[in-house]
Amino acid sequence: MEWGTKDIRKAFLKSALTEENPFISTDETIKWLAERNEAVHVKVNRVNFDDLNQWKFTPNKGSLVHESGKFFSIDGIRVQTDYGGVSQWEQPIINQPEIGYLGFITKEFNGILYFLAQAKIEPGNVNNVQLSPTLQATKSNYSKVHKGKTPRYLEYFKERSRCAVLLDQLQSEQGARFLRKRNRNIIVHTEEEVSVHEDFVFLTLGQLKKLMQFDNLVNMDTRTVVSGISFGSELAEEEVIKYGASSNGLDYLKSSMLFESSINSIDNIIAWFTELKCLYDLNITKIPLGTVDQWHIEQDQIRHQDHRFFKVIATEVEISNREVARWMQPLVQPEQDGLIAYVAKKINGTLHFAVQAKLESGNFDILEMAPTVQCLTGNYRKTKKGALPFLEYVLNARKDQILIDTIQSEEGGRFYQEQNRNLIVLADDGFSEELPPNYCWMTLNQMQSFLKYNNYLNIQSRSLVSMISFI
Repeated sequence: MEWGTKDIRKAFLKSALTEENPFISTDETIKWLAERNEAVHVKVNRVNFDDLNQWKFTPNKGSLVHESGKFFSIDGIRVQTDYGGVSQWEQPIINQPEIGYLGFITKEFNGILYFLAQAKIEPGNVNNVQLSPTLQATKSNYSKVHKGKTPRYLEYFKERSRCAVLLDQLQSEQGARFLRKRNRNIIVHTEEEVSVHEDFVFLTLGQLKKLMQFDNLVNMDTRTVVSGISFGSELAEEEVIKYGASSNGLDYLKSSMLFESSINSIDNIIAWFTELKCLYDLNITKIPLGTVDQWHIEQDQIRHQDHRFFKVIATEVEISNREVARWMQPLVQPEQDGLIAYVAKKINGTLHFAVQAKLESGNFDILEMAPTVQCLTGNYRKTKKGALPFLEYVLNARKDQILIDTIQSEEGGRFYQEQNRNLIVLADDGFSEELPPNYCWMTLNQMQSFLKYNNYLNIQSRSLVSMISFI
C-alpha cells in the first residue's frame, strides 16, 4: 500500500482515538508489564571505577571511555555563554556521537493502526520494566560491538523495501547531560505477518497515551517517538466525537489540527527564535575530566563539590533477557528529581502553550524550544522566589487547573533512577498573554510543525507533548 501524508495522519489519529484492543486491554497491559517484571532477573550494583571492566580513564583522567572506543565517553567541558545569569561553568558530560534507532513497527488490524511495543529493562530504570519502542538500540549495540545478540526486529528498519516509512526524524537528547546527541526517531508500517515475541505486544496509540498518564510505565524513548506524530484535519468534529474524544481531548485536537486561530504565525515564531539564536553565544571547549572545576573524581563517583546537579557512578549490571546478560558501565545519577511543566491558555478559543527558548550546554544550535518551566539540573524546591518565571504559578496551581500530572523517568540506559514531575497547567483568566522575551505562545499544531525538523523542540517538550491524550 502507498501511504500519502493524509493517509498517515488519518491512521495516526484513528489510532490515537482508539483504546479498545482485541489483543490486550490497557488494564491487562499494566498487569502484563508487572508479569514481565517478575519474569526477568535484574541486578544493578555500584562498583568502584577501578573495577569497571572494559572501561578506563584515559591518561591524566582526560575522559572515561570504553576500551572499544565505541558506546560513549564521559568528558569534561568548559561552557561560556551570555545567556542567563551564569556566564561560565565546567561540567562532566556524556559524549555519544553515534546515532541510534528509536523505532516502532506498526501494522493495521481491522482498519486501526497498532504499535509493537516492548517490555524492556534498562539498568537505570526506577521500576525495571517499562514500555519501549520495538527497537531501541545504539549503533554500537546493533553493530554488536558487545559481541551479543542482534536486537529483535532490526531487519524491519534496515531493509527498507519491506516497510513503508510513516515518520523518520533526527531528534536531540537531554541537552544538559549529552553533548550534541541525537537519535533517529522512526515509525515504519508493515503488511507482513509479524511474529510477536513474549516481551512484545501490539497497542493502539490511544493506549500508549493512556498508559503515559501513569507514573513510570512508558519510557522516554517511546515518548520521544510518539511526540513526532502529527494529525491532519481530515476528520470532522462529529467524527472525532464518534471516536470518543473527551472534552479536554477536543480542546487538544483543535489546538493540534487547526492553525488559523493561532495568535502567532509560523513565520513570526521562526523570526522570534532566529533572533534569539543570533542574540546569544554558546562556546564549548573540551577539557580533561580530572581538571573540571568544582567536580571531584572519587573511587566510586564523579560529583560536584556541593553535591549539586548530578553525579557519575560506576555500575555492574545483570539483566537476563538482554542481548548481553552481564556488563559494566557508567551511569549518570541526578541529585534530585526535576520539574517539567507547560502552562496552557485558551486564546481566541484555541489552546496555546507558553514555549520557552532555552540554552543548554549540549545543544546543537544554541537554543531549543523547552517547556514553560524546566528544572532538571537545579533543585526547584530551593529556587529563590521570583527567580524562575512561572515556577510559583505552576507549583501553586489549583487542582482543577492541572490537566496532566505524572512522574516520568529519563532514559534508563544512561541515567540512573532519574525521574521528573511532568505537568500541564491550564492558566486562569488572570494569567497575562504578555510573556517574557524568550517565551512565545504556540498551538500544538505549530509545535508539531517544528517537530518535523531537527533540533527545535527539546526532549522535555516532546515528552510532555506525547502525553496529551484525546480520549
